[in-house]
Amino acid sequence: MHRYVLIGDAQSPHLLKWARALAGRVELWVASSRGFDAGFDAVLPAGRRLALQLHPRVEGGNLSVLRALPRLGRWLKQVDADWIHAHYLSSHGTLAWLARRVWRLRGALIGSAWGSDILVAPQRSVLVRALTRRVLRACVLTTSDSQHMAECMRALGAGEVMVFPFGLEALPLASKAKQPHLFYANRGLEALYAPMRVLELFGCVADHWPDAELVVANDGSLRIDVERWCAGQPWASRVRFVGRLHSDEQQRWYAQAQWYVSLPESDSVSVSALEAMASGCIPILSDLPANHELVRSGRTGLIVEARRGALTDVPSQLERLLPHASAIADTHRAWVQQHALFAPSVERFLSRLAELEPRA
Repeated sequence: MHRYVLIGDAQSPHLLKWARALAGRVELWVASSRGFDAGFDAVLPAGRRLALQLHPRVEGGNLSVLRALPRLGRWLKQVDADWIHAHYLSSHGTLAWLARRVWRLRGALIGSAWGSDILVAPQRSVLVRALTRRVLRACVLTTSDSQHMAECMRALGAGEVMVFPFGLEALPLASKAKQPHLFYANRGLEALYAPMRVLELFGCVADHWPDAELVVANDGSLRIDVERWCAGQPWASRVRFVGRLHSDEQQRWYAQAQWYVSLPESDSVSVSALEAMASGCIPILSDLPANHELVRSGRTGLIVEARRGALTDVPSQLERLLPHASAIADTHRAWVQQHALFAPSVERFLSRLAELEPRA
């Protein structure tokens, strides 16, 4: 059994999902830039973990994580892995690439892009762009969760890129209890995810549908400002801020809400959008290339343009979609089942690694 290291943020549900998928298939070890989610307790023993206890920022600019390089490099040298798999390339990927060079590690490098590490960070900094190029070129295999991001990775020098989303571990039960005018949003309350635009969109809808409600989950640095602004609006009583939720609580809102709203300024394929689609929500998404891979605007959801005045058109567009909600739900569930379940994707990924082993 191959010795396999994941390097990333082990407080993220996405890295935990990878760990669960790989456990039992490889001898798994995990290095986390922060701590570990409690879910890791059932996946691997404490002796196979390294918690660096850093505090990377959501918006990027995390080259300060490099101060953890000596500790990570020594740990990786002791582990002596066959595969070193970095998640989020501009920070964890740079750490893994440097550790492999400095400590002359024999393990082959794999990289998984998460979104802003390719779509945002390299455009903001010449240094980060150069480091990301180095990391991508050093990887024997990389993964992307959208075709658009894969093209960006190749433009930066990536070799082989496998495309599959950080998909669902299981398809949820079909919901039969949708509330036609209930909206759900659960992206982080950070500038990248444009929570104010989500509220502005709901304001337009609230004027059109007097019984419309919005549930805002998750947390972030803008929460106080967002809540304060919302409190001054005439429809404030119809908005609930519920904070970070456990997966079971998330699923309860997915099951009830007819509409799912996600309007980030930059993104690849969002796992939460896939969860919402699998639960029969109609997605309302920002005008980003990866979102066009998920939704045909006006037919299976709505893509909201960034132009001024675009939000005023939303209520009439939703009115046209609502009568087709059941058919849209069936279409999305079938797509998720075929393209966005995680286990089959990881199976293909491991099969490809087996083919690459001689080269590695």
